[in-house]
Amino acid sequence: MSSPQLGAAQAKDEPPPEFLCPITLDLMRDPVTAPTGITYDRGAITSWLLACGQRTCPMTHAELRADDLVPNHTLRRLIHDWCASATNRSSSGARVVPAATPEEVAVAEVDAATRAGDAERCAAAARWVRRLARLSECNQTRLASAGAASALAAAFTSFADAASDEVLDFVLAAMVVFVPMDEEAIVSIGSSNASVARLVAIAAANGSNGNQQRRLQAVVVIRDIISLSFHRYAASAIIDLSLNIDGIVQVLVKTIREAICPQATRACLVAAYHLSYADESAAANLAASGLVPSLVELLVDADRSTAEKALAALDAALSCGEGRASARANALAVPVLVKKFFCVSDEATELVLSVLLRICKRCPQDDDEVATATTPTARRLAIIEAMEVGALQKVILVLQAGYRQETKDKATELLRLMVRYQGRVECVDTVDFRGIKRGTTILTT
Repeated sequence: MSSPQLGAAQAKDEPPPEFLCPITLDLMRDPVTAPTGITYDRGAITSWLLACGQRTCPMTHAELRADDLVPNHTLRRLIHDWCASATNRSSSGARVVPAATPEEVAVAEVDAATRAGDAERCAAAARWVRRLARLSECNQTRLASAGAASALAAAFTSFADAASDEVLDFVLAAMVVFVPMDEEAIVSIGSSNASVARLVAIAAANGSNGNQQRRLQAVVVIRDIISLSFHRYAASAIIDLSLNIDGIVQVLVKTIREAICPQATRACLVAAYHLSYADESAAANLAASGLVPSLVELLVDADRSTAEKALAALDAALSCGEGRASARANALAVPVLVKKFFCVSDEATELVLSVLLRICKRCPQDDDEVATATTPTARRLAIIEAMEVGALQKVILVLQAGYRQETKDKATELLRLMVRYQGRVECVDTVDFRGIKRGTTILTT
């Protein structure tokens, strides 16, 4: 029979009822208070509202939303103090259990909804993650550390085949908050053909401003997938996109051509750059889809960041014969490129030089290298056109300026190609190519 003193000691080690969650009857780790005045453990009440689909307070049955819950820091401190004192009284007593943070609970809810195959619950959890992330950078950092990007990528992959567009929209909107995503998340979504196909379909959609936001989100994720899978210096592709490559190519060119927003354009330019450099067949596919004229049009009035990315993508696209042929056939290509010398940045000038050299240099695999006495090749016509709009003088300036040796070597090679035609054409500055037609628009300086 136990003594009264022992019974009192055991009673002291029992947590006060105010410290117990009304749902689980366990000691609360992260107490939150509802507008009704009832306090719950965050994990329990969140599961009640999101996982079980309830919309009321379990105790009072008043209407309740997850957004209405307020952290009860005072009670949390009291619980921790009680746990510490109980531990001091008995070596086998209660111990302080690290409370799960709201960010960890939110990510765990996404995981749980994905495992349960509950699309609506997953959409609600994704909205919760996005709301938390948008509150502060600290929240976003904690969510990223808790694995939010990987959890959301796994959710998108899990529901890509069957879920409604609305569910995937919520997951995608939350996922792009963590761009650039970690490799685990990118591999998770990129390795699923269904997920990539769904991203391509979203990015290709037409419609309202809401659709434009969805398209931006989709192309940003596609950019991350391609940047990882087709990195220029990777030994081999990390992700196999062969089943969706045609759709990806079409959506990249479409987005660049339509210029739905600067962020989407720049994302597609980065993707096109990596894709063209890593895969010659993809570069040819991009050229055949109209990438080169779209890039030339974009360069006419692009800002610095967009111009640099467009020039890099153009340089990569011209690594294949189809790209070079497309550039030589474009009436604006050479004049616009020469116009960009020294007007954007040093990096842009180096890229302009590289692109012009690709256009003017003879390559064995080019199909347009057959000339007659009366019909010069497109390559030779491009050299003549470059001379006419002032390229010679600008290439000489590159040689005289403090550029890298590699850049000067390219300038020397291009200069040797052009000097053969010196005296045959009148060299003028590029301000004199006013009036060259761009579709139905007149190009002006």
